[in-house]
Amino acid sequence: MPAPRESLSVAAVAAALGGLAVRFDVDVLDDCTSTNSELMARAEAGAPSGTVIAARRQTAGRGRLGRSWIAAPDASLVFSLLWRFPPGTWPAGLSLAVGVGLAEALEGLGVTDIALKWPNDLLRIGRKCGGVLVELVPGDPRAAVIGVGLNLALPAGLPDDVAAAGLDLEDSPAEILARLLAGLHGALTDFGSGGFAALRERWLARCVHRDVAVRILSEHAPPLEGRCIGVDVDGALMVETAVCIQRILSGDVSLRMP
Repeated sequence: MPAPRESLSVAAVAAALGGLAVRFDVDVLDDCTSTNSELMARAEAGAPSGTVIAARRQTAGRGRLGRSWIAAPDASLVFSLLWRFPPGTWPAGLSLAVGVGLAEALEGLGVTDIALKWPNDLLRIGRKCGGVLVELVPGDPRAAVIGVGLNLALPAGLPDDVAAAGLDLEDSPAEILARLLAGLHGALTDFGSGGFAALRERWLARCVHRDVAVRILSEHAPPLEGRCIGVDVDGALMVETAVCIQRILSGDVSLRMP
């Protein structure tokens, strides 16, 4: 079992954020079904940009395509951030921009071998260590609830077929959350001023499947095989097949390396 960690608290996160604390309104819940669901309700009620909900224990976390997120107390960090973008911001590529902010923050904490897998996974040593779920607020496409789940350590009892990795950080959860929020603040500010194009090269520098053979699986189409040649300025995956270059959009596709 992972060693117990210092309890996450609002005061500890604010202290670790320093001057950036004024940009965030953090709430820490003991128990929560889903931080995204809880924050979405607050967003629809008018919560300000920078509102954050973190949970010590999450019982019904959601990932992309309705998948569940395996989380355990003292072994995971789960939180959601509400961000309201300037008028004219187009949300294409937002989950990739979030990945850049998280990866850069983790690298700043000394984590090595962080890579990004399209469209919303963080990998360490080739195994998933975190994921992102972005949901737009109904009626306001410029507002997004950004959910993040990270494995701080691997909980006991994971099935053998779960390919996961822990971050093995010695920092407290409050310090880790503060660094992640700072990284997201920078990435989302860049995204708000220049779209995903402003972060594209930083994402490509960490892309785990660039220039390798890939297989794209979709619920509504046969598998697509080809060579990943990167992503475009809107965050769409570019796959070179025997016939042409295909542009793969986020949503109902997933990527599997053969």
